[in-house]
Amino acid sequence: MLMKNNLKQTYSVDRFDREQMNTHKPCLIWFTGLSGSGKSTIANLLEKELYKKGIHTYSLDGDNLRRGLNKDLLFSKEDRIENLRRTAEVGKLFVDAGLVVLAAFISPYNKIREDIKTIVGSDYYIEVFVNTPLEVCEQRDVKGLYKRARSGEIKNFTGISSPFEVPVNPMIEIKTVQESPEEAVAKILTVLKNKL
Repeated sequence: MLMKNNLKQTYSVDRFDREQMNTHKPCLIWFTGLSGSGKSTIANLLEKELYKKGIHTYSLDGDNLRRGLNKDLLFSKEDRIENLRRTAEVGKLFVDAGLVVLAAFISPYNKIREDIKTIVGSDYYIEVFVNTPLEVCEQRDVKGLYKRARSGEIKNFTGISSPFEVPVNPMIEIKTVQESPEEAVAKILTVLKNKL
């Protein structure tokens, strides 16, 4: 809740000025999908390609933010929502700084994804649904999380004991069983041509 003496400060250099300097528009590319779906892999490859093209980028990763900014949060539904809200606020700041931000988060609820879009602004939000079947994610399970969730060691685990709501209308859907990470990146870059 904002206090009455907490007014928005304006500065002479704004987002438009940064766009002009960077020679591209900013946006938040939000990758959503189950754990192990390939979100971070695709985001990492995409950032490399954008970097080669001279696009100013920054990646926000769930594991990394939970080591610092969000280290006080656990994995209850409320804490997971707060984790994503804070991340969206950081993403908004980076978009205002003129960057193309890549965020790889499970983000399991349609409402929170809509809230993220509202925080950042719909003109700057690109939702990418990394659609990978649960059984494929479990086969990949490099961290051993699904096994621990199935045994009851991890509570509130998305896809096992906590729901994942399939995105209603993502801008881009990647079906990783049919598309390689490289094909996924090419598909995203095609959409970005008209956005940046």
